Amino acid sequence: MSRIYPIGSLAAHPPSLSPGYKSTVLRTPSRPLIRIPQTMSELSGPVFGHESVGEKDNDLTLQHAGEPLGERIIVSGRVMDEDGRPIPNTLIEVWQANAAGRYVHVVDQHPAPLDPNFSGAGRTVTDENGFYRFVTVKPGAYPWRNHHNAWRPAHIHLSLFGPSFLTRLITQMYFPGDPLFAFDPIFNSITDEKARVRLISKFDLATTEPEWALGYKFDIVLRGREQTPFEDPHHD
Repeated sequence: MSRIYPIGSLAAHPPSLSPGYKSTVLRTPSRPLIRIPQTMSELSGPVFGHESVGEKDNDLTLQHAGEPLGERIIVSGRVMDEDGRPIPNTLIEVWQANAAGRYVHVVDQHPAPLDPNFSGAGRTVTDENGFYRFVTVKPGAYPWRNHHNAWRPAHIHLSLFGPSFLTRLITQMYFPGDPLFAFDPIFNSITDEKARVRLISKFDLATTEPEWALGYKFDIVLRGREQTPFEDPHHD
């Protein structure tokens, strides 16, 4: 199992209260958090849920009878500590909207088509070099009613687990050159510009497969100066 790595400077992470992101006003605790000591059973398990991670769980285009619509892409990278050392055996889960910008969720009533061949979720485990890989379709932008004419840039959610569910970290990966960056209060809730840039993947020709799929590289650093911003770290 991977070790638990503390998160570094809070400047690299969005604060719990970001007034531009309206729902944080209601969700942010109004009183100091109460720290509850964790027992050994909480720190050591459960591990990966009820079922083992399947060999094809990282390919979101193979989960149904047909192929999903949209631009096929490959997202890959490494999970590392601040010194570039790989973090192996880490469970990574992803979820995203489809190519039309709609999630398979009852709350999502955006009038864009659902794709019967795309559920929008997958998972994998990093190898001994901390490497992971997903095949999926590029998600579409979507409206989210936070403010007038509010649209979220195309993005993929990533969740990382250490030795147990209590060591979960969540982040988002964006795509280079998106014109919506300047207008998105979630992306801009990270006040450190260099940290925001670390959430943007890089086009990778080496990963791109000819006549099949474009490749994007997205490394995840768990702490240190180059750490990846994570959601709501609940730091002291």
